Amino acid sequence: MIVVMQSDCGEKEIARVQEHLERKGLRGHLSRGAERTVIGVVGQVFPELQDELEVLPGVREVVRISRPYKLASVEFEPRPTVVHVGNVAIGGGELVVMAGPCAVETEEQLLSTARAVKAAGAQVLRGGAFKPRTSPYSFRGLGPDGLKMLAAAHQETGLPIITEVMAPQDVELVSQYTDILQIGARNMQNFSLLDEVGKARNPVMLKRGLSATYEDWLLAAEYILSGGNRQVILCERGIRTFETYTRNTFDISAIPVLRKLTHLPILADPSHGTGKWHLVTPVALAATAAGADGLLIEVHPNPDVALCDGAQSLTFENFERLMRQVTAVRKVTAQMAVSR
Repeated sequence: MIVVMQSDCGEKEIARVQEHLERKGLRGHLSRGAERTVIGVVGQVFPELQDELEVLPGVREVVRISRPYKLASVEFEPRPTVVHVGNVAIGGGELVVMAGPCAVETEEQLLSTARAVKAAGAQVLRGGAFKPRTSPYSFRGLGPDGLKMLAAAHQETGLPIITEVMAPQDVELVSQYTDILQIGARNMQNFSLLDEVGKARNPVMLKRGLSATYEDWLLAAEYILSGGNRQVILCERGIRTFETYTRNTFDISAIPVLRKLTHLPILADPSHGTGKWHLVTPVALAATAAGADGLLIEVHPNPDVALCDGAQSLTFENFERLMRQVTAVRKVTAQMAVSR
């Protein structure tokens, strides 16, 4: 349920609606736009609530939202959300590329990659300090030491950092070293973790779960939004199907579908979506043409010796080539959008 306020309403009328919701054990999330002010009702609503709210001063109409996710829906916020990270605007019309190694291994490996991806045009550096692995015997990251290396790479290059957080108790620590908190596919429905990052001040990138539906995914985003963190980014990274040739099956339709369902920015991860380096560029081009707000690309100075996901990592030269190609595709799609 959302409460649409009259265009000339004042702070007093808004506060009265908020107070009414609180008395009923509900919460109201305020969204101010150029054309309208909306209060999203969070909590278990009851049939009489609509009548109670419609008679309050300053209320234009009360609209029921049939979808189970409220704050993530376009009904609550019809304008696209733009997440700002330093000078980078995610969802603002430009293609934002986040690139770097799957896992932080050494300071030299990370710094050389950071310099290369920045030179090629990437705006955000990715790198894993904590790694969720299928096997407990695989390399699981350097932990706090990896976070410190990411901070050093940021200090030298100026690139904002995105890295994964895996446990609620680590959110505060990871937040000190990163600009964007990543929730991986395996943790998409780790509700305790979602609650915790919902309290964080950092933007959160939420990857789609291994077999999650669009509704599952958006409800996971709802956990973060309902906790008070409005800076949520979605990332399609492929889903598990019967096909075994690729690591996952990249769902290109997720990008235009979610554009209809939600106001949140949508990124694509063709590295995890395919698991094979030679498929990363074609899928990145397809995601760009489909309207993705950005890409998440794994890059390594020597993928053959990478401790994690070398098979899907691009070399510096291949990443530079990918950037030229996706930039060209983005220009064409932007021109097509203007000419419509």
